[in-house]
Amino acid sequence: MAMVREVADERDALLAFLAEQRAALRRSVLNLTEQTATSRPLVSELTLAGLVKHVAGVERNWLDIVRGVHIGDRGPVHALGPGETVAQALAELAEVAARTEDQVRELDLDQPVDVGLQGHPLVAGKVRTVRWVLLHLITELARHAGHADLLRESLDGATAFQLVAAAGDPLIT
Repeated sequence: MAMVREVADERDALLAFLAEQRAALRRSVLNLTEQTATSRPLVSELTLAGLVKHVAGVERNWLDIVRGVHIGDRGPVHALGPGETVAQALAELAEVAARTEDQVRELDLDQPVDVGLQGHPLVAGKVRTVRWVLLHLITELARHAGHADLLRESLDGATAFQLVAAAGDPLIT
């Protein structure tokens, strides 16, 4: 079973799979209070709201790297800051998603990307492609969507399938 819409081509498939991972993160905070979405049900520092903020930051950073912007040490944070809300984190995720959609539709998937701009020792000096960056983002967001599934179920027992149904998202098989 897949929860990704039909796709027209490779670029559309990459964007569709990325969109589905974002949707999973959005569903993870569905119908939660601010207090619950920012609580830590496990020993980990992770919170659902923090994961939403984190994935928006990760995606923004990678798309800046694709544009050739050096991101320096602005690593994504895993928690909301003072005064930040879940609604703001969701709005940021939506803004980043729209920017990604616009940017990727205009790019050559084989365009080289100097991923060493990220400053991470594992990719320092490496050149990849836009395709590689998108696949990496899908992987990264999927990992965090899995974390969100565990956190949400720990908070109130809601499973990913229950959240899909509550959100009214169709399941495509």
